[in-house]
Amino acid sequence: MCSGILTRIFRRLCPLLPLALLPALSGPPALAAPVEITDDTGHTLRLEQPARRIIPLYGAFGEMLVALGCGDRLVARTDADAALPELAHLPAVGTHMRPNAELVAAARPDLVLQMSGRGEALLQTEGLRKLGVPVLSFEVNSFAQLFRVMEELGRLCGREAEAAALVADWKARLDALKAQHAGQKPWRIFYEVRSPDLLAAGRGGIVSDIIEAAGGENVVAEKRKLARLNEEAVLLADPDVYLVQRGPMNPAPQPLSGRPHFRGLRAVREGRTLEVDEALFSRPGPRSVEAAEQLAQWLKGLQRPDAGTNGEGK
Repeated sequence: MCSGILTRIFRRLCPLLPLALLPALSGPPALAAPVEITDDTGHTLRLEQPARRIIPLYGAFGEMLVALGCGDRLVARTDADAALPELAHLPAVGTHMRPNAELVAAARPDLVLQMSGRGEALLQTEGLRKLGVPVLSFEVNSFAQLFRVMEELGRLCGREAEAAALVADWKARLDALKAQHAGQKPWRIFYEVRSPDLLAAGRGGIVSDIIEAAGGENVVAEKRKLARLNEEAVLLADPDVYLVQRGPMNPAPQPLSGRPHFRGLRAVREGRTLEVDEALFSRPGPRSVEAAEQLAQWLKGLQRPDAGTNGEGK
């Protein structure tokens, strides 16, 4: 009787034996492969495993990492990023341009991210590297660069699939926007970064890409990210639309109707002015596509000066 019971038990277990033996046959779990990244300054960094303790010295990188699902890996932030809910609880390590090297090193990061393009930031980056802090610098001044850097962050964090999905979604949304205004004459748009001491968005920054994606054209032809202009240059350009950002760089912009020299601008006379959020429009990151969508929606309701119809006309 006993042998019969054992036989039946063995027969029931036999189909399960291969599954039970799989872990032993396949060996220990595979470790994450090392990743090697060369940043936009030519510096190469090798990580033996995905980054787990990250400090973004530019808020856009923090937002991108949160979008990747890596918010729990952030260990510090800059002073300027206290307004970001996902980063507000983190300790501050100074400013974007002048981080406190001792505080950064004390946080024991395995990855620090900095925005490239400014000489002062480069000096600070070199100082951190001399302390043994691993730093990568990336430039994010266009949608193309935003997509590439997001994919690089995906590799650094072991989240390649998540990064690819985000980039694919952003591209699809931008394609949908462009299809909406295909064949239409672009709005001629001026973007005020700061006033007085007038500073405008040139064609070397994300703002210009946002304007183009929304169905506009930046009237400032300079290829730099920021362009210093005088009032005469704006009057000569006479844009269809005038955008004014509000934020740290332009905390209290004066209404355009209250500026004597600008009252005659076509955009002011015909009511095509809009105040926008600096963090949304000027800081490249996951919300940049949202900025383009918001601007496109607003432009859609405007009356075109040349056609006498709303923004949907050709």
